[in-house]
Amino acid sequence: MLDIVIAFFALGLAAGLVKSDLKVPVAIYDTLAILLMLVLGLKGGMALHGAMSAALLPELLAVAGLGLLLPLLCYPVLRRLVRLSADDASSVAAHYGSVSAGTFAVVVALAERSGLALAPQTTLYLVMLELPAIVLMLLWQRHLSGRDGGTRVLWEALTSRGVLLLGGGVLIGYLYGPVGLAPLKPVLIDGFKTMLSLYLLEMGLCTARSIAASSPLRHWRLMAFAALAPFALAWAGIAVALLLRLPEGSALVLAALAASASYIAAPAAIRSAIPNADLGLATLATLGITFPVNVLAGLPVYQRWVHYFY
Repeated sequence: MLDIVIAFFALGLAAGLVKSDLKVPVAIYDTLAILLMLVLGLKGGMALHGAMSAALLPELLAVAGLGLLLPLLCYPVLRRLVRLSADDASSVAAHYGSVSAGTFAVVVALAERSGLALAPQTTLYLVMLELPAIVLMLLWQRHLSGRDGGTRVLWEALTSRGVLLLGGGVLIGYLYGPVGLAPLKPVLIDGFKTMLSLYLLEMGLCTARSIAASSPLRHWRLMAFAALAPFALAWAGIAVALLLRLPEGSALVLAALAASASYIAAPAAIRSAIPNADLGLATLATLGITFPVNVLAGLPVYQRWVHYFY
């Protein structure tokens, strides 16, 4: 049976496909997105409380290196096989090199439910993978177009909402620990799955809208990429996890993150930095295809692959 939070995604997807009038108000969706990113950061910070050391630096740098590798794997495929323009290929590669906070939340819940060991620093993987691909592809696109502004791109990425909430949550959780955050635990920490369920309900509705607005025959190459790429990219995450000798739960999280694609941070950065890119293509691929493929079918597959090595 589907995990309960994934069942909410399926409900939203079904409601959207039958054109129900069900909708989550924009203000509530934005609030849920903010709370989820903050709580993910807080949980990671609490896990790191009293356990942070310089020995983690090589591991985190290796994870950031994975974030640089993923768009480099995707870009030539998008240019030559999917046949996108340079701007669109840079945009989509940035989306697939970056990661999905929604997928992260689902896979962490799956790992915890399955009793898999998670390293305290696992939440930092999301932070370390959020930026490198976006910055790399924006700098690459600027190189192709002969424009500068790399410093501004880096600054905008570092000060984006997702990075500030995740990074700030990690810092607060690390400084205050479980005791200091005890007053917030009943609402924020214990309410995590409730917030995630409502968030995924809206993600299901958004996915249905993306599918309805697409032209399958026109973009069949991109849709095939969006459906198949997660299963290939997950192996990059598994390889890095094995190299770093991560516990099984953390390896599953890293595989799922490598297989995911950003639909929050990347669009915000791409919109202003690559004005000629068609964000509708990226939305179709990431939210219309890759996100449901991952949460409905991919995660159990990645879990079996990871378990094979443990």
